[in-house]
Amino acid sequence: MEELYRAGRIRAIGVSNFYPDRLVDFVLHNEITPAINQIELHPFHQQDDALKILKQYDVQAEAWGPFAEGRNGLFSNDVLQSIAQKHGKTIAQVVLRWLNQRGIVAIPKSVRKERMAENFAIFDFALDDADLRAIAILDQKASSFFDHRDPEKVRWLGTRNLG
Repeated sequence: MEELYRAGRIRAIGVSNFYPDRLVDFVLHNEITPAINQIELHPFHQQDDALKILKQYDVQAEAWGPFAEGRNGLFSNDVLQSIAQKHGKTIAQVVLRWLNQRGIVAIPKSVRKERMAENFAIFDFALDDADLRAIAILDQKASSFFDHRDPEKVRWLGTRNLG
């Protein structure tokens, strides 16, 4: 990847699901620091410690699954619903605004044109400190999906038929 980068054939190197220790190891043992680390990041898994390390190494955080794929009742959560009503927005817009205000890139999945438009309509409001504190309390400090460090889960992922 570094050879392709130096040759101008790619514009950036990115990584995915690198925990802080693995990211630091990667940075220390390679010439080019990744531009981005795509990690699970949503109101229930906020990864504050990982974000500090990413910032320290000037690596952009990108949230995969910014809506936690609807897990933990994200779209019916009372805290998020209250904030959404306060701002006249949807829960999805609140979550995307929360990520945006934290400097986190999010690319939400949608095939519906109206949802795509809704997802872009997050720049006409801002979450205040009370909103941010309320969302911070939702952090469960654990993946809503699986532990990427679990050898059995890694083996399962590596042997799945992706075709």
